[in-house]
Amino acid sequence: MPESSSLPSETAGLPVATVVLKPKRARPFFGRHPWVLDTAVLRVDGAPADGDVVDLATHDGTFVARGLWNASSKLRVRLYAFDAATRLDDALWKARIAGAVSLRQSLGLADPSGAARLVNSEGDDLSGLIVDRYGGWLSVQVTGLAMSHRLETVCDALESLVAPTGILLRGAERGLSKLEGLHLPDRLVRGNAPTGPIFVTEHGLKFGVDLTEGQKTGFYLDQRDNRQAAARYARGRRVLDMFCYSGGFGVACAVSGGARSVLAVDSSAKATALAKANADLNGAANVTVETADAFEKLAALKAAGDRFGMVILDPPKFARSRASLDDAMRAYHRINRLAIDLLEPGGILVTNSCSGAVSREDFLVMLAGVAQRSGRTIQLLECRGAAADHPVSAGCLEGEYLKCIIARVAS
Repeated sequence: MPESSSLPSETAGLPVATVVLKPKRARPFFGRHPWVLDTAVLRVDGAPADGDVVDLATHDGTFVARGLWNASSKLRVRLYAFDAATRLDDALWKARIAGAVSLRQSLGLADPSGAARLVNSEGDDLSGLIVDRYGGWLSVQVTGLAMSHRLETVCDALESLVAPTGILLRGAERGLSKLEGLHLPDRLVRGNAPTGPIFVTEHGLKFGVDLTEGQKTGFYLDQRDNRQAAARYARGRRVLDMFCYSGGFGVACAVSGGARSVLAVDSSAKATALAKANADLNGAANVTVETADAFEKLAALKAAGDRFGMVILDPPKFARSRASLDDAMRAYHRINRLAIDLLEPGGILVTNSCSGAVSREDFLVMLAGVAQRSGRTIQLLECRGAAADHPVSAGCLEGEYLKCIIARVAS
């Protein structure tokens, strides 16, 4: 799989073909939605190669938008421009990346000892590209085939703007890679690789991040502000942090929040080792870390009659598509019901979903069902999302994947 394209069409950023939409299928794209599925395509006038620039037109020939073609995916075209004068050339990609970096600087996230998402795919008009900064290193995740053809241009822009010590490439999730026809192994693409964990500062706390083997691009930056929000309710409470990964929520509750104690649980031994190290790094002696299956641990704690003042749930994706939504909602209901049963009256539930296929309404309806089945009153205190360095395009609300609900179980 080539990492960059030498096609003349890329050099000029002009279309080599036109993708014609079926009748009555253009409205979402006039609304600037960036994803054109195969089911919306009537025909292709021309013979574009994967990664080529194409125009999108209505069935009667009206220009709609300009994007990049991928015949390997059901997502046939990713759109990046909605006027015919814009070229999808190197200058455009560099300008978009510069704009994204500038936004993070304006948010106060330029601290060289900290971490931030610099590029958030559709949220920064760069569909298929995610870039996270951890101290002096950048972790790049390419989720679109056409963007992988422009990896060298992306890295040139990042080196010019950020001057990182190194740039590491992280592959997309296995299912997405298959759908996109992507075959990009994790590796160092520029500069020097870290020799061990990278230590970053977040709201005064220090965390070790494993950029080579950690989940996602290394750390859950989207939960940055939610960790502190949860900590504000933790004072004096006994806290249970389920799916703790590297201990972000638990450490924040223990150190920033003044929790009486924290039990942090994850099924991954590597994750719990990192969580223990992060607790030690921050002097959180009241954090106990345990490796166990979340459902089994919750059931065992309930059977033992244990009670907590706060339960935090931050599970991995239960739904990777709308097709698996019913099973996912059953899993969310089960795990939240178990958590509710462990909470003392007046206890705090911090429950999360990172499944894009699960809407905020779906998640709240699930909680309503938990309240009904448990016979307990659940008061919603905060309905939160991802941190501001994970912007969502109003034209692509599917990018609003993270739901973080802080609730009080009153009785």
